[in-house]
Amino acid sequence: MPIRTNRGRAAVYRRLWGWPLRSPRHLAASIIIFVVLVVALGVIIPRVLDRGPADPSAAGQPSSSSSQGTQVGQLPSSGASLPTKAPSPSNSAKAAPPAVDAQLTAELWAETWIKPPPGNDVNKWLKELEDYTTPEFLAQMATIDPRNVPNKLVDKVKAVKSTTSSIDYEVTTNLGKVRITLVKAPDGKWRVNSYTKAD
Repeated sequence: MPIRTNRGRAAVYRRLWGWPLRSPRHLAASIIIFVVLVVALGVIIPRVLDRGPADPSAAGQPSSSSSQGTQVGQLPSSGASLPTKAPSPSNSAKAAPPAVDAQLTAELWAETWIKPPPGNDVNKWLKELEDYTTPEFLAQMATIDPRNVPNKLVDKVKAVKSTTSSIDYEVTTNLGKVRITLVKAPDGKWRVNSYTKAD
């Protein structure tokens, strides 16, 4: 027989809302049911929204940007490069004479690099190099033991390759030649972005 009074409906609603609180087992079952419903909705709704038209011709011809994989949610094609925090030296950058301030930065960095602080404290060493090094490369240098770097410069720092955005310098140490790469930071200052053992 249908419920016809407001008092009867209220009693039914109280039973329904009070059911999860009757026992720990009811509460656990209610939570599980709720979680299952949320997960199911999370899976079903995106599929319904992302469903394209049934007829491929109805979608129209794909644009040139989608064919190259530059739409939102797609990785760029193999020919494109992802942006990074520190811009890598560009192959298309124009050749230019080395900047005077870049030469000075390279010399100061090399002189500081070969002089680890007392006790070979990495943090103090990095603090001294901070003014001449990009933050990204400074983080990589945190894994270097200062005792493993050369302790003497045999020759002056010399520019071997120079563009408008990066400059490579070479310096001879007691452990061999080292190539230092400087890049122009967003603030216009030159900073060391990497160094490798030169051939």
